[in-house]
This record gives sequence, C-alpha cells and structure tokens, in this order.
Amino acid sequence: MSKEKRNIQTLAKTQSKYLTGILDEEDVKQFKSLIPELKDTWKKKQMFRTETEMRFSVLSDNKYPTKAAKYWQCVREQNTHFENLMHLSFDARKNDVEIEKIRDKISKEKNKLEKQLLQIELEEKIYGKASMELVAKHRMREVATWSKLKKEFDDGKFDKEDVNTHQAKSYMLRLQHQKATLTPGSSQPEVFNVLGQLDTLNRVIKDGELLPKGKENKKLKK
Repeated sequence: MSKEKRNIQTLAKTQSKYLTGILDEEDVKQFKSLIPELKDTWKKKQMFRTETEMRFSVLSDNKYPTKAAKYWQCVREQNTHFENLMHLSFDARKNDVEIEKIRDKISKEKNKLEKQLLQIELEEKIYGKASMELVAKHRMREVATWSKLKKEFDDGKFDKEDVNTHQAKSYMLRLQHQKATLTPGSSQPEVFNVLGQLDTLNRVIKDGELLPKGKENKKLKK
C-alpha cells in the first residue's frame, strides 16, 4: 500500500495557518510543534476491536461456550466488517470523483471568495479520503483476524454450513451458565427470561423438535 495513504501531516501543516481564527497565537505554535506526534497518534489510534478484545469480550465463554458457537460468531463479525468495507469502498470512490469535480470547479472559478470556499471543501474531502483509508485498513484487519479465529476454532467436529445445527447445545450451556448466576436479588424479568428459555429449550429437545431431518422424519412416521 502506498506510503501516501493515510498521511495527514501535509494537510495538518496547511490547516495550521488557518487555526489563528479559532486559537491563540501560542496555541497555534504549539499545534505546529505537535504535528508529527499528532500524525503518529492519528495513525495508531485504536479503531474497532483488538484481537485481545475479540477473544475475551466478543467471544466470551459464557456467551459462546462451544467452539461451534465461537466459530459462528466469528462468521457474523467477519461478515459485518466485510460488508462495511465494501460500502466504504463505494463511498471512497464517490469521494474521489467529488475531489476531481471540485478541482475542476476551482480551475474555472473566477470569483475569489467562491474559489476559497471550493478550496476549503477540497481540503475537507482530502482529509475525508485519508480517514476512509484509515478505517479501511482497520476494517481489513478485523476481517483478517476473524478469519484467523475461524480457523482456530474449526476442529472439524461441527457443521460449518448450517448455523442452526450447533445452537441447541450451545444455547443450553449458555442458559445453564446464566441460571447459575441468578441470585435472590435477580430481577423477576431476568429470572423469567432465563428460566423460560431454558425450560422451553429442554422441552423442544425432549419432544424431538430439533432432531436432524432424517431422525425427525422417522419420529413423525411412528
């Protein structure tokens, strides 16, 4: 990827001379001296989740107690970032066209004030382009990390084509964990929700409602 991508230092230097309109002179001087540091901060600021957060927060054992549950949550998370990355790509392309249109207008504009407004709009679009490139980089990082985690949780012992297959077991364990955390101080709606779902899941499993299709058909014939 080009080193020019996600580079805001030149833009920050350009904007610093206009900060006199909203900052005191000493503040502007300090801003200028901090530009290299601010560029570094802008590039390395956290966006979205780190792998650590993915593992202990998103894929917490109490919510996703099986490898299958973790795998399928990885699928959901990866797809979310993939779709957002695609939409961001469309937005970035539109932004590039808008930048060219503004540059074309600037070259033809005769009115000094209108030209200044167009220049401000252009600089804003260029900053927006850098921001999109930064977001895209972190979207791609999430897509790649979720891919890594999917491979890690795939032990070959569960269905990777139908998300429904694992859910009875995974939700049973999850609800049992939730039940174990209930206390006399738990709210009535919380108790009702956990026990209601747990009782219902036990019933549908007992009644064979969640049997694989082949076994289900045999049960219906009896």
